[in-house]
Amino acid sequence: MLSASSARSPDYLRLLLYVLVISLLMYLGQPLLVPLSFALLISFVLYPVCRWLERHHVPRFLAIGLALLALGVAAGGLLFLLANQFIQFSREWPSLQGKITALLAQVSRYLALHFNLPLTRQALWVEQMLLSGASQLLPVVQQLAYSSAVGFVLLILIPFYSALILYYREEFARSLVHFFPPAEAAKVHFILRQTITTFYNFIKGMALVYLIVALLNVVGLLLLGIPHAVLFGVVASLLTFIPYVGITLGSLLPITMAWLTYDSVWYPLGVVAVFTVVQYLEANVIFPMAVSYRLQVNTLFMILAIVAGGLIWGGAGMILFVPFLGILKLVADQVERWQPVGRLLGIGTRTYAARNQVPQH
Repeated sequence: MLSASSARSPDYLRLLLYVLVISLLMYLGQPLLVPLSFALLISFVLYPVCRWLERHHVPRFLAIGLALLALGVAAGGLLFLLANQFIQFSREWPSLQGKITALLAQVSRYLALHFNLPLTRQALWVEQMLLSGASQLLPVVQQLAYSSAVGFVLLILIPFYSALILYYREEFARSLVHFFPPAEAAKVHFILRQTITTFYNFIKGMALVYLIVALLNVVGLLLLGIPHAVLFGVVASLLTFIPYVGITLGSLLPITMAWLTYDSVWYPLGVVAVFTVVQYLEANVIFPMAVSYRLQVNTLFMILAIVAGGLIWGGAGMILFVPFLGILKLVADQVERWQPVGRLLGIGTRTYAARNQVPQH
């Protein structure tokens, strides 16, 4: 006969089956779930703003419209800045192309001299790669056109979904509570409110972190005289949401630009130094001061979430699965049965039982 502890132990095989079924449903339901997920996260962020406006006697529909408008203006301003910088960068492409051609010629001569690779063979390899790339150009163009059309549709659907979620939020909360026993109603309300508040504070703090890191990146690159410092600094700041890998990807373009512009190894090393110092300040000074509550998710599981999101939902999944993992960690820290999951995902839990804000059942 099984002991009481073994009877209470989770059925990991059933849990694995649930994960596989949910992953399959998420993959098949991507056209519906991706915009709905973006809308849900946006509604989490805008809910405190809408609530504050409503407390100051602003009608709900107007409060939602103002919050969405402010978010759209901020996102549009960032996109306009990046697009303007990219256009300026593209104007310098002819001069950069000449430098890249000269650099490739030097590499080709080095390979021929030290590795006995004739120039004719290298030219043949380049020709084959160009032919292969040309044959794959049409599918890339088709995919780009499809992605642009989908992005335009999402640009309309996501704010619409967010507005509806915010407008009917009480009905959704009451419906969610009905999935649980009546004795757990207060607990469910607390967890939902705590999750939304903590996620809002975290996102607000992270936006401040990205802004400060972008400013530091831009100032450092400007002091080095790197062209298009604003573009490279902002992009590198946004990529820091990917642990360790993001800062490396963000530094590749400015390092290359420094090398092509000044033809000296000291300027690329200067770029590396700038990003290293900024990354150190971000991890040890800026982040602790700007973010009141840290979603202490293990780096391994964060990277796994990014990879899994890319496999299931593509680029959108790589963005969405990180906050999903953070929300899962928040909920697991508050639910007694899920606290082993919270400990597995990261360290340092703020449990529901420890806070004693409502009676335990």
